[in-house]
Amino acid sequence: MTLPPGPMDPPDNPALPALARMLVTDERFASCRSTVMDANPGMSDEMAGRIVEEGIKFVAACSRNPGTGLAPSRIVDEGWHALILHTAVYAELCTNLGGVFVHHYPGYDPTNYDPPVLDRTRKAIAALGWEADPRAVGAAVGRDARPGRGEVPARTGVHHPADAETGTPGRVSP
Repeated sequence: MTLPPGPMDPPDNPALPALARMLVTDERFASCRSTVMDANPGMSDEMAGRIVEEGIKFVAACSRNPGTGLAPSRIVDEGWHALILHTAVYAELCTNLGGVFVHHYPGYDPTNYDPPVLDRTRKAIAALGWEADPRAVGAAVGRDARPGRGEVPARTGVHHPADAETGTPGRVSP
C-alpha cells in the first residue's frame, strides 16, 4: 500500500495514517500478530496486536529519524522482529514510510534500554502524531504504567513491570 503525499508533504516523506497499524494490510498485520503469539504462548490477540503496532511505530520513527539513536523496549522488539521475519511486509513498510530502510543490528546492550533512549524513542513516535503505548514501550522515567500505580524509581533494563515480576525478559504478561 502506498500512501499519497499530503498537500504539505514532500514526495519522499508521505503523510502517515492516524493509526500506525494502517501502514500494513489487515492480512499482513494478522500474520505478524500470529508470529508474536507463536513466540509467546497464551498471549491474547489484543496484546500481540498492540505489540505489532508498537513495532510499526518504532520502525516509522527510525525511518523518519535516521542517526537519532532510537531503540525499542524489549517488548516492542518482539513486534519489530515479527515484522522483520515477514521480509516482504517489512521491506514494503520501510519503502512506504518514505524514510530510510531500518536495519536491525542484533546484540544485547543493556544501555539500549536506558530510560533516556526510550524517552527519545517515545518523543520521536509522538512527533509522528502517535502515542507510544506505555504497557509496551514502558512508562516514562519515574512512572509505572500499570493502572493505579504512581511514582516508582527509574529502572535501567526493565521496561515492563511484568518483566521484573516474572523474571521473563523479552516476554509480555497477558
